[in-house]
Amino acid sequence: MASSRVVGLFSIVLICITIAQGRKALNTNNEFSASSLVNNDDGICKSMVETQGYTCEEHKVTTSDGFILSIQRLPTRRSGEKANKPTVLIQHGLFQDAVVWLWNSPDESLAFILADNGFDVWIVNDRASRYSSHTSLTPNDQAYWEWSWEELANNDLPATVQYVYDHTGQKMHFVGDSQGSLMAFVAFSQGNLLNMTRSAAMLSPIAHMGRINSDATRLAAKLFLANYAYWLGIRQFLPNAAEGLMFLKHICDILGLDCVNLLTPFTGPNCCINSSRIDYYLEHEPQPTSTKNLIHYSQMIRTDTIARYDYGLLENLRRYGRVHPPNYELFAIPKDFHLFLGMGRLDMLADVEDVKFLLSYEFKNHDPNNLVQVLKENYAHADFIMSVTAKQDVYDPMIDFFNKQ
Repeated sequence: MASSRVVGLFSIVLICITIAQGRKALNTNNEFSASSLVNNDDGICKSMVETQGYTCEEHKVTTSDGFILSIQRLPTRRSGEKANKPTVLIQHGLFQDAVVWLWNSPDESLAFILADNGFDVWIVNDRASRYSSHTSLTPNDQAYWEWSWEELANNDLPATVQYVYDHTGQKMHFVGDSQGSLMAFVAFSQGNLLNMTRSAAMLSPIAHMGRINSDATRLAAKLFLANYAYWLGIRQFLPNAAEGLMFLKHICDILGLDCVNLLTPFTGPNCCINSSRIDYYLEHEPQPTSTKNLIHYSQMIRTDTIARYDYGLLENLRRYGRVHPPNYELFAIPKDFHLFLGMGRLDMLADVEDVKFLLSYEFKNHDPNNLVQVLKENYAHADFIMSVTAKQDVYDPMIDFFNKQ
């Protein structure tokens, strides 16, 4: 459990760093605004896709609450041959942007692999990432950060899916990693987007979190650490790479742990990441999120529910007409909807016990012919997007799943 102790300690360190930085973090770490959205000369297409020999298009979509999301499309194979298979929309997870689907070689990165298999590939950047902005707010405004995964599920994802559907005129496959899977689960459970979606592949699926296998992470939730930061006026949560790594190394030294792979305390012991690429990954990630989002995750851990945001008794009564926030019932997802779940035995975030509970409770009546499970014994959380073996371990089975729909 030593690694769990590191996670808990580092969670506290990150909160302390964020609080100490206060508004300085808001003012200095986000040099993007509504007026500087995705210049085509320095966007993802130019910097990450076209450099690999692929055609790429930059798109924008505006959510119902004013966030302008950047989307990239790969409409052809690297050979230039036009896509001849359905659309695939890929949604990243927490502290990430769309770059995560492109940063390994073309033979190892999901977006390139899908494009070379003939799919029309679209990758999206959530609100608050470096490639998205807002119609009127800037990151310096507290209101810019007043959201959680609930708004991502009910605003961002519907806007993106509708835009891609309107643009292509065809139903799409969906890929969601970690938080991306939670967004889709919540949307689908309300009957949303199903008319535009062929199937969904959930990698490191996040749903129930009550059995999360890190005692220290559970403790951080019980200590209401994110709540304290919010009460102190900190709305943006952006782990500071330099200070964070320094503190993590210090903690590892104190506990006598081998923390050469600095992703391990966050994700579990990833098996198959190219260690020579770690510094490159850290140059691009993490992206910021809202403190409110972390509060919402902490609520999930404490209550073991997938519920709307808990504002407290009086505000819950005003908003929901009840003391406790209503649950999102994932068993409402149609039993014949095609689902693919990619799980890792060593995943510390989407841990196997929570996924097993999801399957036995929410999906116990789901048609087994429409529910494909891939469990990788040696995979942790980050392996599903960063592993050099993910193509044969996960992506090829997922492509077979798509081809059967």
